[in-house]
Formats: sequence, C-alpha cells, structure tokens
Amino acid sequence: MVTTKDIAKICNVSRTTVSRAFNDSGRINDETKQLILNTAKELGYRPDILATSLKNGRTRSIGVVVFDAKNPYFAQMLNAIETEARKRDYFVNITLHQKNAGLEHELLQKLVDYRVEGIILSPVSKGKEFEKFLSGLGKPVVLLGNRVSGNLPYVGIDEKKAAKEAVESICARGYKRIVFVCPPLSENSKDNNYTHEKRKQGYSSAVLENGLLEEIISSDDYAKEAKDMVNNSKDKIAFFCSGDGYALDIMKELRLAGKKAEKDYGIMGFDNIQFLDYVVPRLSTIDNSVEMVAEKAVDLLFDLMNGEKVPNKTYVEYKVINGDTI
Repeated sequence: MVTTKDIAKICNVSRTTVSRAFNDSGRINDETKQLILNTAKELGYRPDILATSLKNGRTRSIGVVVFDAKNPYFAQMLNAIETEARKRDYFVNITLHQKNAGLEHELLQKLVDYRVEGIILSPVSKGKEFEKFLSGLGKPVVLLGNRVSGNLPYVGIDEKKAAKEAVESICARGYKRIVFVCPPLSENSKDNNYTHEKRKQGYSSAVLENGLLEEIISSDDYAKEAKDMVNNSKDKIAFFCSGDGYALDIMKELRLAGKKAEKDYGIMGFDNIQFLDYVVPRLSTIDNSVEMVAEKAVDLLFDLMNGEKVPNKTYVEYKVINGDTI
C-alpha cells in the first residue's frame, strides 16, 4: 500500500509538503504541488480516511436509525437522506431498530462509538429517560416520524391537522360511518406512537364535529375485522387508515370477499407510498411529503453540526390525494 512517506521520498520533498499538496493548504508552489498529485495518481494512492478523521475530528459521516427498510415509507425516507448527505460528500451509516427499544439504544451508542458527526432518528422509545439518553450522546440529533419531547429538534407534518382534513373530505362524500384503523395504538403503553396518536386525535376531532360515532380498529386482525364490519353494516362504511399498508391489506381482504372499494365501502390511507401508483383502484391518501421531511432533517442536522441553532419543531406541507376509493 502506497503511503505519503513513499510519495515524499519519490518527489524528494517532506511529508508536510505532501500533506499541503493534498489539502491545498500552506505554502507550496504549483509545480511541486502538481508533481505530488501526479505521482500519487500514478501510484494509485488512496488517503487513509480513518486516520485523517481521527486527526481532525471529522469523520464525514452521519448515522440514521429507523424502524425498518421493508416499509416503503422508510425506504423512500432513507433514499432521500442518503441523496442529500452525498451532496455534501458525507457517508450515511444506516441502522434499523425494528421497533425494539433495547436495540435502538444499542445502535445509537454504536453510532457514537463509530464517531458519526450527527444522527437522524425515527424513535420507538419515549419518555424523560430516553430524552436524557439522547442528550447524553454528545451528538446533534434530529427526530422524524415520532417526537420525544419539545427540547429535541423534530421534522414532520402537522399529523393531527392532516388527519382531520382527511376525515372531513370523507364526510363531504356523505359517509355516516367512518372507522379509524390503527393497529399500533394497541402498543401505546410501551412504544412511541406519537405520529399515530396525532392522527387519531385528528380523526376524533373531525367525527365529533360532524356528529358521527367514533369507531376504532386497533387489533392485529384489522383486515378481517374490517371485512366483518362491511358485511354486517346497513350503512356504507369508510375506513380511514393510519398507513397505506393497512388500507391495502383491507382492500385485499374485501376483494377476496367480492367487495369493491368505493362501490361497497370507502377507504383512505396515509403516507402516499410510491407503490400506490401501481394499485387499481388508486387509493385515496395523504401525501406526507416524506422526501421533503427527510431533506429538511438533513438540512437541520448539518446546521446543528455547524454550531447553528434550529427550531425544535419544523412542519412541511402535506396534501390530500383524492383517489378512486372514497
């Protein structure tokens, strides 16, 4: 392996001069600089990034911890984060906590051990102790998806307002029964479900203002439960799902039972995952601007890494997508 010592010997200069040529700093004439750079290129020299990082305290890397990569929502998020970081010539260390609080703590600590300069986190943990843990990492942290406290920077949409607007759009179509589907609510005691809780609040507010009965499905067998409700209801039911995946599962279950979306029941999702472009009928949903959220999270993280102050809450715009299922 070629070293700076080898290049210095061949070019008959000091290692300090070689370092100045590579870093474009200090006093060095153009002819010597070009000789060093050409020699390094001919010999296939590659700098020791780790050694340089340890020396200047900058690893040019950030860490990201999210639920999983199987969910299209998180896949889109990770792609946007990686793209934005790469524009800044930064490497992204991606890890998945898979809704395991213990693993989440372990992964965050490992990222710090690997000396990432900042962390973007979609947390499953919550509470004062977790807030204290994050603050004690000694690294800038930006949250998305779920919020931990008002003291840590968070990026997202106004979930409550978006859900309320979605339900109002369903009410405007004449539905008298609107059921909220949100399996994560059954895990409310142990997991951080800030996003789903806010969506539930928006749903509850809208049905109350429209004089409708609040009905919620939070069981793991939500698709079958939805099918039974459609089969046994005199009124046409609309399902408002706190995630496109839940809506697609219900549509599949009801399709097997001979029921068609919009004709026999209404249904609306949340997230506007890219996969919906290939689903017929096109699912009505909320576009929560996942790429924009991810890009803003990267912007804020780099601001923090550069010693700048950032707001503790940042909302980006969302949009109601009127598909063919309501």
